[in-house]
Amino acid sequence: MFLLSEFFKSVLLIVTTLFPIINPPAVALIILSMVRGASEEDLTELARRIAINGFVILLASLSIGAYVLKFFGISEDVLRVAGGIVIATAGWGLLQSPTDETVEPTPDPRRTASLRSKAFYPLTLPITVGPGSIAVAIALGTGSPHEGVLPVHVVGVAVALVLLCLSIFFCVRYAKRMERLLGTVGTQIAMRLFAFVLFCIGIQLMWIGVAGLIDSLHLH
Repeated sequence: MFLLSEFFKSVLLIVTTLFPIINPPAVALIILSMVRGASEEDLTELARRIAINGFVILLASLSIGAYVLKFFGISEDVLRVAGGIVIATAGWGLLQSPTDETVEPTPDPRRTASLRSKAFYPLTLPITVGPGSIAVAIALGTGSPHEGVLPVHVVGVAVALVLLCLSIFFCVRYAKRMERLLGTVGTQIAMRLFAFVLFCIGIQLMWIGVAGLIDSLHLH
């Protein structure tokens, strides 16, 4: 009973903490706006790659993220500033993109290769798994349970990450269905809204990082 309780605690902690930050439905519409002309096959492949990339990044952040930052001498505040700049730039670019962009999906090997080359950057990092979720994952990874890390905690983390990445996969894979459900005007409004939110998240992350760096200077 204790092991089962610890398993569900681990799963719920990670899923409930990271899901709102990643926000797969919103991310899926943002990705769709960045890959106009992608066919259903392209979206399936992109969704698979983004989900796998996201799993690897989150797993690395949870397990060794704090050690990697320490090894390179990078503070979490610097990570936030750098990531905030990238996210704000991506959000601004989406806000400035034309609204009447309607590209019919046509089989084009060069376009497919171009789309797949974007699967890691920027579609996975920082659009899907950004500095915010990485910083939270690192924080979760450094907070070990009082009784120590047990195998059941490791299994719980793995299951939670699989659930998160499956939600990313399905949202990206069926982004066009969400688009059809919202309609043309609804999709454009949602795109602009999510782009503005993305821009604000970038500025917020950057500000938190700058504030942290300023505080660290005062402490020294």
